[in-house]
Amino acid sequence: MIREICRDSFFLQQKCEPASREDISVGRDLLDTLKANSDRCIGMAANMIGIRKRIIVVNMGIFDMVMFNPVITEKDSPFETEEGCLSLDGQRKTTRYENIEVEFYDMSWKKQRRNFSGLAAQIIQHECDHNDGILI
Repeated sequence: MIREICRDSFFLQQKCEPASREDISVGRDLLDTLKANSDRCIGMAANMIGIRKRIIVVNMGIFDMVMFNPVITEKDSPFETEEGCLSLDGQRKTTRYENIEVEFYDMSWKKQRRNFSGLAAQIIQHECDHNDGILI
C-alpha cells in the first residue's frame, strides 16, 4: 500500500521502536511507497510513512532492499556531503562514511550481515538516522 509521506518534524524526531516479524507488511508498504516516489527518493524509513518502527528500504539500483532493525556495526572513511530528504525541505550538511557493515533482518526474517559502500552506504546511514530520530 502506498502511504502518505510524514512531514511532522516532532514525530520524525522520536526514536523508533524495534520491528518484529509482525511488521513485514510495513516493509511491503515501504517498498510500494518508495516505488511511487522513485522520481525523487532513493530510500525511506518507516517513520516517514507514519510508523515508528526500525525499518528502512534502500534502492540498490536494480532492486529495493528492506532492512528490519538495521544496525551499523562498522564504518570507515568519513566524508562531508549534503543531503536532502523527502520529509524535509532543502539540503543539509552531514558527515557520512564511505564503507559500512550493517546487521539486519531481511523480509524472510533471516539475520544478515552485509558490507555496503558508496551511495548505498550513504542512503543506509541517512535512513538509520531516521530510526534514531535524527533529521538531516
